[in-house]
Amino acid sequence: MFTYVLLAVLAIVVVLFLIAGVKIVRPYERGIVERLGRYKETKESGLQIIIPFIDTIKRVDMREQVVDVPPQEVITSDNVVVSVDAVVFYEPTDPQRLVYNIANFVLAITKLAQTNLRNLVGDLQLDGALTSRDRINAALREILDEATDKWGVRVVRVEIQRIDPPPDVMAAMHEQMKAERTRRATVTEAEGFRESEITRAEGDKQAQILEAEGQRQSAILAAEGEAQAVRTVAEAESYRLQTVAAGEAEATRRVFQAIHDGDPTSDVLAVRYIEALTQIADGRATKIVVPTEFSGVLGAVTGIAEAMRPIAESDEESESDPINESKDIDSES
Repeated sequence: MFTYVLLAVLAIVVVLFLIAGVKIVRPYERGIVERLGRYKETKESGLQIIIPFIDTIKRVDMREQVVDVPPQEVITSDNVVVSVDAVVFYEPTDPQRLVYNIANFVLAITKLAQTNLRNLVGDLQLDGALTSRDRINAALREILDEATDKWGVRVVRVEIQRIDPPPDVMAAMHEQMKAERTRRATVTEAEGFRESEITRAEGDKQAQILEAEGQRQSAILAAEGEAQAVRTVAEAESYRLQTVAAGEAEATRRVFQAIHDGDPTSDVLAVRYIEALTQIADGRATKIVVPTEFSGVLGAVTGIAEAMRPIAESDEESESDPINESKDIDSES
């Protein structure tokens, strides 16, 4: 019976011993194995077997972590006291150095951040500190990353949370910002009014230019239309006169041809020519075509006139004799 109890106890001890020797390292962890107080090796994530009561394992979280740097008062170069705080993001890169090279990493990086933050902000004036957060963040990250490299840590980034001036300075800054915003609003309003006036004047100028151009084009078209109308009327009148003249000339030619075809005497020709010329003179033609035979006709007309003159004189004398005789009778009586 005693033997069975002893075997059961030994079995339980072996089981407990085996359980104590089995360790699980999570995916985001690394295991630092120490054997009898000395560093032996670094275990990766997964199931790990160690010697119970001889080996010990320390798990190191390799995830990115955050350290909150508490607020502190800093005096700027223009003697303004401001309250500054920040946050530091870091991730372990060497778990062995992180475990053995620094006792309290969080406290160490907090004090280191406060000291360097005081130096960086103290070298700036208030306006520069308020507007240069990115430059302060970059400079502080570089300083902390270099200092923590021997601790097996990489500083990912540093962010300034607040830079708070004293209340009286804040009130003065608010008044200054209010005045600046009022000035900018006035300037913006004035520039907008100026731009609107320029735009309106430009629009009026373009409208006047377009109106003047329209009037000019209208006057040109009207003048061209009037000139075309005058030209058309003149051409029509010229054509009409030429047609009338051509018709009258053709009529005269046919009359003269008919007279010549009848073989008249020169006296008859002279009389016909005179009648034709009388009709031509009564027309609207500005040109009269005179045949080449007209010189002979004029000679015949002159001969007829000379032949008729004695007859006309005798007729006049016969008409005047009775009157004279009546006057003589009256005188004798």
